[in-house]
Amino acid sequence: QVQLVESGGGLVQPGGSPRLPCAASRSISSIYVMAWQRQAPGKQRESVARILSGGSTNYADSVKGRFTISRDNAKNTVYLQMNSLKPEDTAVYYCNALVLNPKNDYWGQGTQVTVSS
Repeated sequence: QVQLVESGGGLVQPGGSPRLPCAASRSISSIYVMAWQRQAPGKQRESVARILSGGSTNYADSVKGRFTISRDNAKNTVYLQMNSLKPEDTAVYYCNALVLNPKNDYWGQGTQVTVSS
């Protein structure tokens, strides 16, 4: 079992640079994939960024060059650094953990990010 708690959301001005932490209830060093997904109003949930246990990362084209995902295994925390925010980044951001052996998917409760002046 893994509980995930996101924080760091809120109202942000366009061009802002908030960081979203996702704190896990146990060690994340062996978790295969830690990821961030988002869901905007009226839209399907989409993948934003993910980081594998070995450290490799990949990003959605819409955030590439603006967002950075990182993991601090000592703190059991994954971060999403968001830069140059745009109104279209407004969404609920969810943290996700994919565990193998046995395979299980875990989700946080989400944190709202609203980009508006």
